[in-house]
Amino acid sequence: MLHWLLLSFWLFGQTQDPYINTGGQTIVTRLIPPAGYIRPVTTNFGNYLRAFPLKAHGSSVKTYKGELSALNPYSKAVLDLPLEKQDLLQCADALMYLRAAYLRSNKQEDKIAFHFVSGLLCDYASYKQGYRYTQQGKWLKKAEPSSSAQTFNSYLRLVYGYASTLSLEKELKKVSVNTGLEVGDVFIRGGSPGHCFIVVDVVKNTQGKSLFALVQGFMPSQNVHVVHHNGNIWFELGQDYSQDLPYGELISSKYLKRF
Repeated sequence: MLHWLLLSFWLFGQTQDPYINTGGQTIVTRLIPPAGYIRPVTTNFGNYLRAFPLKAHGSSVKTYKGELSALNPYSKAVLDLPLEKQDLLQCADALMYLRAAYLRSNKQEDKIAFHFVSGLLCDYASYKQGYRYTQQGKWLKKAEPSSSAQTFNSYLRLVYGYASTLSLEKELKKVSVNTGLEVGDVFIRGGSPGHCFIVVDVVKNTQGKSLFALVQGFMPSQNVHVVHHNGNIWFELGQDYSQDLPYGELISSKYLKRF
């Protein structure tokens, strides 16, 4: 009887996260909109991000070495995407992976292309035809054509090695706040180091107020995850998040861009 009373007291004392459905397996099923908010229609890329699979609730953010990340306290959910045992998948890389994986899943492989910091355009159409980048900054035909998953992953490793926030920031389009925030939009500041977040969900109330959820990768390479501010996964443009999480000052229309 005493054990039951103690357990009941413990359970009563726990506060359930009002914005997290612990049984949800994707972004759209895990993240709960605030009362009075609904999800507006989004783009195909937005739908892809909303439907992105998540690891089980409570999963920790780990580095590529398998160590607990210093960013784990800022995570509310972990995306279920590959993390190799190399320092490859950093902040800009995570966004490029999501964009490239979306295009590939929608049979738009010829649109997959990213600039290196040097300015060279690294397009997947050339890579899958067997062209490879050389240290002299040229493409040479070195392999047989292939569009396999292994070829795609090899292409991404090349992009991760030569692209960064510096190059990604330049090729993204500036977003006017008057056009409205969309799922798939990016907050980015190029630099060494720079940083970026990607919007993975947007909700809106009847007064037209929008809130949004963000995902980030980080350096060193680690699990890509949904971030929060003081326990809340929903952000609002015009608010100051500089004290709430690392690089929170980037969550501003000043840094808002779009693929």
